[in-house]
Amino acid sequence: MATSARTETIPPRVGTPVLEARGICHRFAKRVILEDVTLLVAPGERVALTGENGAGKSTLMRICARLLTPQAGTLRIEGRVGYCPQIPGLHDLLTADEHLALFSPALGLTRQEGVRRGRELLAEFGFPVGERTQVRHLSGGSQQKLNLALALLGGASVLLLDEPYQGFDHGSYDNFWDHVASWSAQGIAVVVVTHMLQDLDLVDRVVELPANA
Repeated sequence: MATSARTETIPPRVGTPVLEARGICHRFAKRVILEDVTLLVAPGERVALTGENGAGKSTLMRICARLLTPQAGTLRIEGRVGYCPQIPGLHDLLTADEHLALFSPALGLTRQEGVRRGRELLAEFGFPVGERTQVRHLSGGSQQKLNLALALLGGASVLLLDEPYQGFDHGSYDNFWDHVASWSAQGIAVVVVTHMLQDLDLVDRVVELPANA
């Protein structure tokens, strides 16, 4: 069954895409996950990626983050991608500061710069700055806040956020969408995977991946 994303065409007013995935096809074993999917996102655009379970939303996000190579199709991205997976890719025995220091060199930052900038981001999300607790002892919401800070560390032109507010309380959830609006105003493209219908009023456009047969 074809799984071309609906409403994937960018309105002319938003300009040249900063993320351009065309004709993406991928399968695991004999199961087709994505078939001829196109996703275009412009600078500063907020896009919600929706669809039933198994439609391939997380797979498409991993492909756009260059963590998975599609079996067909092309991908072009201007600038750096910040990726926040649904399940935080964190090290259980490290603290938040140790994560920031670990990731910083790969993003062109010194460890000191990374910790300083990362603490600023964490403070914006309501995370206790300087917390020495190992990640394994943090709540799911706190882990996701660290996950978001790592995605933003070093600057990004595109943010790929796969249900990034898992474990958030109501205040943190509202704070997250305030930040999405701020990132958009700065020209950062934001793609958010969501199952929550109330989120759809907070984005510029909705792209739905049809279910696979």
